[in-house]
Amino acid sequence: MPSTPAVPELPARLRAPEPVIVGGMLAWLVATVVVAVTGIGPDRALTVCWVGLVVGLVGTAIVLIQRLAVRRGTKGAQEGLD
Repeated sequence: MPSTPAVPELPARLRAPEPVIVGGMLAWLVATVVVAVTGIGPDRALTVCWVGLVVGLVGTAIVLIQRLAVRRGTKGAQEGLD
């Protein structure tokens, strides 16, 4: 059987979660400001925007905790978050 070729690792800039998290949080921040200022949308729209921001903060906290675990050398830490 032919051996499978080695798959090259993605560059660090393509693996980085920061641009996605920051972009998502900025989009929720813009939506929150627009909904709060204009009052457009149903009554729950502002609540949904706040929840989107909170989810972004939780995602940021998870990434930071995982990075700390990688730096400490914890066994269960994710790989590739140097």
